[in-house]
Amino acid sequence: MPELPEVEVTRLSFADRIEGAEVLALHLGKPLRWPLGIDGDDLRGWRVGVVQRRGKYLWLPLHASDGRSGGLLIHLGMSGSLSFSGRAGEAGPHDHFDLVTSRGVLRLHDPRRFGAVVWGESQATGMPGKLLAGLGVEPFDEVLNGRYVHERLKGRTVSIKQALLAGDIVVGAGNIYACEALFRAGINPRLAVGKLSLPRCDRLVSEVQGVLRQAMALGGSSLKDFKDAHGSQGHFQLATAVYGREGEPCRTCGTLIKRVVQGQRSTFFCPNCQKR
Repeated sequence: MPELPEVEVTRLSFADRIEGAEVLALHLGKPLRWPLGIDGDDLRGWRVGVVQRRGKYLWLPLHASDGRSGGLLIHLGMSGSLSFSGRAGEAGPHDHFDLVTSRGVLRLHDPRRFGAVVWGESQATGMPGKLLAGLGVEPFDEVLNGRYVHERLKGRTVSIKQALLAGDIVVGAGNIYACEALFRAGINPRLAVGKLSLPRCDRLVSEVQGVLRQAMALGGSSLKDFKDAHGSQGHFQLATAVYGREGEPCRTCGTLIKRVVQGQRSTFFCPNCQKR
């Protein structure tokens, strides 16, 4: 599934090219997770604003000449990707959304159709409001620090890995990046959050931010078919310390990397470097 780094890399790969473009047409393929929520013909003539990201969602703001505004909230689902090109060609069987603009065609390709494109008058209303309501702070928000995390973990009994994946404290630490951040912080993913000290929370926040920065610099992770809007793959998967390395020696201590299943997700860790 495309996580925050992949979504941010995607945003950066087309945001400046589509900003200011006029909407000429909107075409839909097979149904996605939710209805679009607006007649595509009603958006003709609207202008595209500055593309934003919230968690793993992209917000494409649109503005009409009469002062009306709104936007499209886009989620890439499990295997979706966006492309933006001057000539997109005929839509294939897995191309389910085309936004035709004066600067090119923004196309959502999604073989599994778990992605979504929904209309809203703002990010806080309608379907976008419902989808974004429970998200935690952004990983590079100035309010995020060890104390912030420590306070919000109080009273919870889940493991730290599951707390990170929940996304209600901080967004962006998906499965790959949670595994890597916990390794760098020296924290066992099975540790109950109630046992996490303030200094370890400080370290964890720093490592989450560091992992995400590195992932974005490397274009995200392309485990299967992720590509940005230029069609380029990411390379973070080549730099992982623990993720996907079950049975291989830890690059720090030589202990064999282990894998356990937490919440139906594979967790990779070094039993020597990551203490409970």
